[in-house]
Amino acid sequence: MTTESTSYRVGNARITRITDRLLTTLRGPKVFPDWTESAVTPWSDAMHPEMLSDDGQTLIMSVHSWLVRIDGLVVLVDTGIGNGKARPFNRVFDQLNTGYLQRLANAGVQPEDVDLVLLTHLHVDHVGWNTRYVDGRWQPTFPNARHVYAQAEEDFYATPAAASRRMVFDDSVRPLIDAGLVHRLGDDGGEIEAGFRFHPTPGHSVGHMSISLSSGGENALFGGDVMHHPLQLHHPDWNSVFCADGAQARRSRAWALDAIGDGRLYFSSHFPGTSVVRADARADGGWAFV
Repeated sequence: MTTESTSYRVGNARITRITDRLLTTLRGPKVFPDWTESAVTPWSDAMHPEMLSDDGQTLIMSVHSWLVRIDGLVVLVDTGIGNGKARPFNRVFDQLNTGYLQRLANAGVQPEDVDLVLLTHLHVDHVGWNTRYVDGRWQPTFPNARHVYAQAEEDFYATPAAASRRMVFDDSVRPLIDAGLVHRLGDDGGEIEAGFRFHPTPGHSVGHMSISLSSGGENALFGGDVMHHPLQLHHPDWNSVFCADGAQARRSRAWALDAIGDGRLYFSSHFPGTSVVRADARADGGWAFV
């Protein structure tokens, strides 16, 4: 299983995955309600062993950030799960101790070097390294970075529906707000410096955004949780149990797949292997990992 990765070039940008942890216990039929053996079998050989375990039903997934160095800026897209955080609702995320910051250092970046943190949404496995526990409190891990996300994501945490996850906001988002490090976007998203643009792709969560990057005539898309596993490349109608609004999630996935089809690289938040996909008519199913 791959925990380290090569770097990719998109125009002037150099993009590297910074792994937080691999997930190796999620059962496919539980994650995807539409799962059937007949739908999975044609892709089993291509998925095994990096994406699907020996039993043919346990998914292999990754939780990671994307480090982007472009035009003198150091950018992180999403920040994983974080260490030492109480997550009683999911033991997979509870009280972790991973080597994320060391892997970031191995890539040549210290937390103080980060200029921008771009968050596709504010779920537990995308905001965790926003903060770390120092001197008895949760403090921003990237103290010099502007953190960008959709206002709708923050608003959701004030609703009764988010009560069981409020701790995620309190330890991983609120300290950024208190430190004045947050830039909120409206429902339409918008352009950020260095060729980044936020695109509304709701469904998985109320304010979920995918993030495109255009540089030097080349393009990339950071899809967040529009897709969770490569099986959705072959079954784009499949929603995961984590999708809040199934109809919206399907529309957003269709939009993302169309965007990838125009030649841009797709940088997934959870695909295993390299986590990077491109459209390729020569490949089985029309998609190839790069």
